[in-house]
Amino acid sequence: MNFSFLSPVSDLVLAHNELLSQQAIGRKLKIHTIHNGIPDLEGVKIAIIGVLENRNDINYIGETIYLDEIRKAFYSLFPGSWNVNIADLGDISKGESVEDTYFALKETINILLKENIIPIILGGSQDLTYPNYRAYDGLIPMVNIVNVDAKFDLGDSTKPIKNNSFIGKIILNEPYNLFNYATVGYQTYFNSQEEIDLMDNLYFESYRLGEVSKNIKIVEPVMRDANIVTIDLTSVKGAEVSLKQKYSPNGLDGKEICAISRYAGISNKVTSFGIYEYKPSKDDELTSMLVSQMIWYFIEGVNFRVKDDDFSDDMNYQKFITLVESEELVFYKSNKTGRWWIEIPFLSEINNKLKRHTLLPCMHQDYLDACNDKLPDRWYKAIQKNCV
Repeated sequence: MNFSFLSPVSDLVLAHNELLSQQAIGRKLKIHTIHNGIPDLEGVKIAIIGVLENRNDINYIGETIYLDEIRKAFYSLFPGSWNVNIADLGDISKGESVEDTYFALKETINILLKENIIPIILGGSQDLTYPNYRAYDGLIPMVNIVNVDAKFDLGDSTKPIKNNSFIGKIILNEPYNLFNYATVGYQTYFNSQEEIDLMDNLYFESYRLGEVSKNIKIVEPVMRDANIVTIDLTSVKGAEVSLKQKYSPNGLDGKEICAISRYAGISNKVTSFGIYEYKPSKDDELTSMLVSQMIWYFIEGVNFRVKDDDFSDDMNYQKFITLVESEELVFYKSNKTGRWWIEIPFLSEINNKLKRHTLLPCMHQDYLDACNDKLPDRWYKAIQKNCV
């Protein structure tokens, strides 16, 4: 495996690590060091990668990124009852150009995905989601992205890529691999009406901050269907982070962002997880600790993944059929996990994108709504996308 783009974890972090309890996470990691090089990844399930790239931030004025504080905070935590091996592969430094950094990240993630290792990407600017997405080219036919963000980040796709416009590039640049894009925790006043309308017209999903705060469980089905989860730290409310990181008085709180990270980890389909827009500063303990706890909860989720039994055996599930507006809706409930799915009918008369997406994750509430003659929104959007 060629990891030539990665530079080792700093000696400062390693020295700090030596002072920690033998039970701390930092003492149990496989770490890329200047003395020992890239660790043996045999049996490793999760790999942390830092990316020190922020030049496509719309507010970039030459700041440098360093992730030492996050590493020190994460290393000092204690693991849960985990059975997965974790590696810290160090950082991808800024390339000669931003495109060089993108290439390095894409290649590194691609290698990890082929080895069934889940990368946790710690970044500068969130446009790094674009090379993360491109790493899936040729690996799976259609990709689902969930973005935890106050904004949709669609932007003007005719202009150069920026951290507030990378989704437009993902939608319009070939090869076209994006099937679904969902934004969790968006705040309406940060998004133009044109972008809100475009999200509707493309049948993408969006969950307002108020909806998520009212019922955090609505995040679980959309995470269950995601391949890539990307988190913008500006989605966290200002009171929860350090001075330089503050963005908005409203946003997700610490418990909510950690719960969302855990839902991402529990999802059997999530194969990469990115946390972006970190702004290091002298009073940084709060943000770095929050990010380290988000990483902790994601890993905790991965440890508690349960593969739902095959739905071809009717001993493994319960099936419920209901009629809504002359549409026959078929729901499945797993006997093992209690999770719900709704069937998307195969439409043979059209060019069907969903040959592999016959079951869509949903909630028990969707079934209850269907019993009350209300079509589930996720089902409707999936059908419409399938017909486009």
